[in-house]
Amino acid sequence: MSFKQELEKRVSRINDIISGYLPREEGYYKTVLEAMNYSITAGGKRIRPMLMLETFCLFNGRDYKVLYPFMAAIEMIHTYSLVHDDLPAMDNDDYRRGRKTTHKVYGEAMAILAGDGLLTLAFETAAGAYEKVDGDPETALIVYKRILRAYRILAEKAGVHGMVGGQVIDIEFVGKKITKDRLDRMYLLKTGALIEASMVIGAILAGASDEDIDVVRDIAINVGLAFQIRDDILDVTSSDEVLGKPTHSDEKNDKPTYVSIMDIDRAAKEVEAVTGRAVKAYESLPYKNDFLIDLIMYLINRER
Repeated sequence: MSFKQELEKRVSRINDIISGYLPREEGYYKTVLEAMNYSITAGGKRIRPMLMLETFCLFNGRDYKVLYPFMAAIEMIHTYSLVHDDLPAMDNDDYRRGRKTTHKVYGEAMAILAGDGLLTLAFETAAGAYEKVDGDPETALIVYKRILRAYRILAEKAGVHGMVGGQVIDIEFVGKKITKDRLDRMYLLKTGALIEASMVIGAILAGASDEDIDVVRDIAINVGLAFQIRDDILDVTSSDEVLGKPTHSDEKNDKPTYVSIMDIDRAAKEVEAVTGRAVKAYESLPYKNDFLIDLIMYLINRER
């Protein structure tokens, strides 16, 4: 089976997992539930839950029942961030993943509430992992501790010391000059934080050692940075039809990006250098998951 076929198979599996945690569209407030489901079922590569799953498999994780709630939760958090990112007060985008953004369909107020709903549902969903633990008391206690550690990572990387903090830097530097160091920091938080959370949580729930978790964190940090620089390049070189969202959006919004502080060729070389660090860290691990490294290379070299 080709990588593309394997990828499609995994995306389909992840979509099935996520769908099991989505809210039923009923009751007096069903409009916001519809908006939430509209947002999360819009498609996408499911990169974060996939990285979580494949890192879990890298360390021979077995308790998938505990992993699945976190996979759904990370995608809910990512989706909420996109819903809010598309709002007029942020990027003011009309299309996402090839169809109208949530605020264009449901209005700005409902889109804000849908994002809020997805964020809080994410933590409700992740907390449900505790209910999936079974086995003898000693084993269950070990798993409970892993869940608590994973839950804290999820909260930290989604919050002000993670993705939200990166968004703050992004907003504050619109139309302003930015140094490469600060831009890197913004990307490590804005994009890299959820990628880091995904891979680290996968390792934690699989029972990886602290030393191996540190290596996974190093891989994820570099993958997140390379992924975002590649996104900057695609925003300039790709098309609306290929990306499924407006290109030249960063330039239109006068946002700080790699291609705003250097030319495309140099930005591409930065991607190569950062990718090299990620691959070197991966190769230092005593475990291997061929699909995981293929996935990382695909994400970094993608055309959409």
